[in-house]
Amino acid sequence: MLSKTMKKQYPILILVLFFLFLAKENVNLVQEEKISPDNVEISKEVSPKELFLNSYKVIKNNYWDKALCGENLLKWKKRYENKIKDDDDAKVAINSMLASLDDPYSKFLDKEEFLEQTTSINSKIYGIGINIASQAGKIFIINVIKGTPADYADLKTGDMILKVNDKDAAGKSIFQIANYIKDPAIKTVNLEILRDNKKLIKQVKKTEIKIKTVKADILDKQIGYIRISSFISSETPIEFIDAMNKVKDTNALILDLRGNTGGLFQNAVFVADIFLENKNIVSVLGRGGHKSLYKTHSKSYVYKKPMAVLVDNESASASEIVSGALKDNDRAIIVGTKTFGKGLVQKVFLMPNSTGMNLTIARYLTPDDIDINKKGITPDYLVQITNEDRIANNDRQLNFAKKTLLVEIERNKLAKNKI
Repeated sequence: MLSKTMKKQYPILILVLFFLFLAKENVNLVQEEKISPDNVEISKEVSPKELFLNSYKVIKNNYWDKALCGENLLKWKKRYENKIKDDDDAKVAINSMLASLDDPYSKFLDKEEFLEQTTSINSKIYGIGINIASQAGKIFIINVIKGTPADYADLKTGDMILKVNDKDAAGKSIFQIANYIKDPAIKTVNLEILRDNKKLIKQVKKTEIKIKTVKADILDKQIGYIRISSFISSETPIEFIDAMNKVKDTNALILDLRGNTGGLFQNAVFVADIFLENKNIVSVLGRGGHKSLYKTHSKSYVYKKPMAVLVDNESASASEIVSGALKDNDRAIIVGTKTFGKGLVQKVFLMPNSTGMNLTIARYLTPDDIDINKKGITPDYLVQITNEDRIANNDRQLNFAKKTLLVEIERNKLAKNKI
């Protein structure tokens, strides 16, 4: 248990840890998220052909596999170099090079797409409050943010978007649909959706939305509950500190990473560091096999109470860094289903013409040197949520974690009384 003095100091200690973490140990990594090599200026305007040649150079010199997965990148340069006339030609050529690497995480971002990604990192959007995904050419709502216009308009996860402001959504990319919704000339978005084989029309007024990625609660008066929906936001560490303070007086903690598809590498390392002492968090294998080990920091406070981590098949990337570190170090029980299996690290390259590129620059291994890419992390307790559970609103995974931790809490109380 924390002393009264330590309880008062707790928020300050964690904040100090956070800023030291960014300013001292992780400066190169933070720069990798923000700065492009080769002195490429984001505001620099170049011809479409120059943009293509610059992209060729970035891929050739920075992709994690020097052998480029056996792909001869030079053939793409020769194929397209003298055929690029406009921005669309450049985008097709660059994406063709990237597609040849068979790496779904490396992609070119045009001006609109790059702005969209930057907005996600800044955690502010002007829209209606939904996350969307494309499946077989169809656009589905995969998440509705609580307290947003979309929530008030009764949009639901699983709704298929048929039309946006009378524009057909079929065959469109998620970026095109996002641009339809964010059109500054449109103040109210008219959506035609398909739900349970019924077409519905929803009118949703746009507003500026501040996205919170962390929420906290207390369950059964004894167990802290923190859900991290994404690691993408630059605000996630501060939100996490606030959440930890809200649950600091409980006897155990559930960390919910279900549906969390990842985000910023340094956010994951920061969160894992809160729960570990004198341990390895993750190893990164860079270009040419260079290995960088990320370890815990020396700090005045480490959360040592019983923990459970909830994961599912959408828990990926940064979520797997956290759950892998806690599992390999025997710090928490992992409950749920096998994670997605994304063990690759991308760097955001700032390109000319206000474009960008996400390029895989490294792989990462868990503390036990396990490569989870395309394999995922197997939970300690495999707990499935059935269709019957969903209908009954029964969170079987959360309930299992609660019961397990309550047993651990009682065991600790008995052991303490015997001393």
